[in-house]
Amino acid sequence: MVDIYEDIRKGERGAMISIAAYLVLSSFKLVCGYLFASGALLADGFNNLTDIVASLAVLIGLRISRKPPDSNHAYGHFRAETVAALLASFIMAMVGIQVIIESIRSLFRGHESVPSLWSAGVAIVCALAMLGVYYYNRRLALSINNSALMAAAKDNFSDAIVSIGAAVGIIGAQFGFPWLDTVAAFAVGLLICRTAWEIFQDSTYRLTDGFDESRLMDLRSTIERTPGVEAIKDMKARIHGNQVLVDVVVEVDADLTVMEGHNISDSIEERMHNKHNIMSVHVHVEPKC
Repeated sequence: MVDIYEDIRKGERGAMISIAAYLVLSSFKLVCGYLFASGALLADGFNNLTDIVASLAVLIGLRISRKPPDSNHAYGHFRAETVAALLASFIMAMVGIQVIIESIRSLFRGHESVPSLWSAGVAIVCALAMLGVYYYNRRLALSINNSALMAAAKDNFSDAIVSIGAAVGIIGAQFGFPWLDTVAAFAVGLLICRTAWEIFQDSTYRLTDGFDESRLMDLRSTIERTPGVEAIKDMKARIHGNQVLVDVVVEVDADLTVMEGHNISDSIEERMHNKHNIMSVHVHVEPKC
């Protein structure tokens, strides 16, 4: 369990790097967006502001999840990061809707100004910087098997794509189509809302104890191959923050002693930890009739 908390601490480092990057990039984009009259760059900057909130939610959630179990939270506080991500999705959705509304108003006003080509350069530079943050967080998330940080890394990647899209819209506006910048801003708003919806779906799925059936079958296969296990009578799994909790009822030879049944349980727990990095497995042994 000590290793889990240490991995969570490492995940906090990635979240803090994301926050620092978003602070710098959002400020840079918003200032340049106003200076160079680019709606797409402004929308991208506001997108990064929402990402600051999302990364803060991940950081706060990780900090809370490091609290050890207590009398009110026997399973620990690992779900705090999921609740924080759910709240962040609502904030991101509100900002995305606001960006869409403003871009529609700008489009119907009918006097779009052509943004400076410099704003496209700003968007490309920011995209490259965010790709660097994405690769760092992705590598860290894989090394510590942290799904929350991996979600943040995917958000980093989508932000890089958004910046590239903003640059395309700005460059297109240079060829006599100034409304392309507004359209790009609208597209950015849609991407913000889409990211918010995906985070909302994933968070509610986890909070309602949803679990991927194919992954459950993979876990079941590992237990079935454990020496001494005759059959699996029942098996359930759920995600608790970044951890998987498994409950399984196995049938064994009715003539085994209590100690032999206990050893089978220990073997199941060891296999699940070594192969699937699952720390909590509740095994109930029943005699096979």
